[in-house]
Amino acid sequence: MVYADRIVSDQKIMLGKPVIKGTRITVELILKKLSEGNSMDELIQSYPHLTKEDILAVLSYSADVIAREEIIAV
Repeated sequence: MVYADRIVSDQKIMLGKPVIKGTRITVELILKKLSEGNSMDELIQSYPHLTKEDILAVLSYSADVIAREEIIAV
């Protein structure tokens, strides 16, 4: 999945946090709701502008961010 078409970051929107393009729904919010046990269908019902593809883009984006994370041993 190419998430660049769906996930954007702009200092003028939500202080630059990554959001679903055209919304103020943050990647963080979607991940939090999924971690609390909400299903994709429940999220889509709660946020009508959200699509299944948006949620999959959030997961893809998050996986890429974690893959690039550097762990510094102390």
